[in-house]
Amino acid sequence: MGNFSFSIFPNENFLDLRLYQYGWEQCEPLHSYGPSVRNHYLFHYILSGRGSLLSAGEDSKDRRYELAAGQGFLICPGQVNTYSATKDDPWKYVWLEFDGLRAGEFLTSAGLDLAQPIYSPRDSALGELMRDEMLYITDHAEASPLHLIGHLCLFLDALIRSSSTQTLNQRPQLRDFYIQEAVTFMEQNYQRNLTVEEIAGVCRLNRSYFSKLFRDNLGCPPQEFLIRLRLAKAVELMKTTSSSIGDISALCGYPNQLHFSRAFKKRYGISPREWRSRNRG
Repeated sequence: MGNFSFSIFPNENFLDLRLYQYGWEQCEPLHSYGPSVRNHYLFHYILSGRGSLLSAGEDSKDRRYELAAGQGFLICPGQVNTYSATKDDPWKYVWLEFDGLRAGEFLTSAGLDLAQPIYSPRDSALGELMRDEMLYITDHAEASPLHLIGHLCLFLDALIRSSSTQTLNQRPQLRDFYIQEAVTFMEQNYQRNLTVEEIAGVCRLNRSYFSKLFRDNLGCPPQEFLIRLRLAKAVELMKTTSSSIGDISALCGYPNQLHFSRAFKKRYGISPREWRSRNRG
């Protein structure tokens, strides 16, 4: 093998979880990437060597982390970051870029977010299992999308179980029922002009309490979740139908096509027309 492997995931029709890119790299001494901003979650696991991460936290202040083999680091959407290999022992890492309606929820279960981006395994065997799932994905780029999504789920399961910062598993509580009610309502009514007040009302909760509960459980506010849901539905329609961008915009809760295009470009980095042009079968 060479010193670099890179693949692009070929399918958008997964809403809960979605792979974008994945690969591995043996970096040259002092090789650096950034400062940059990603549109999706990006997780690196260090296979060998050492390096550093300069990452902006929730307060936008940069924090520096010195990292070595066996550790990993998370980059969140919209987060400014720079990472660099050392001169004497440059790192080799494997990485996955992914997203989806439940991606933030799973990462929160692993105890990883803007404030705590560093992964360290609490159990070496589980850490190796997580590493192996990442390497499996990068080594099987020609497998079917459904097959790779299955291994992305196995990776996230191993990440959560092995993370030293994992949140403790608890028995289902009433708040879990409220969140499921809200998500189901949004999935059934995303085409309409929904408000947070209306969604909270379905759960019979105060707006402020509902918003906090939702964010604490799914890692994003309900407004952001609704935007992600609408855009994910739009991507599915653009790939599987010949409907116009304007019609798709309206079907996905955006009667104003300009507002739709702005939201789409902010999320995916390109316009809806450009995305459709690149992803035609």
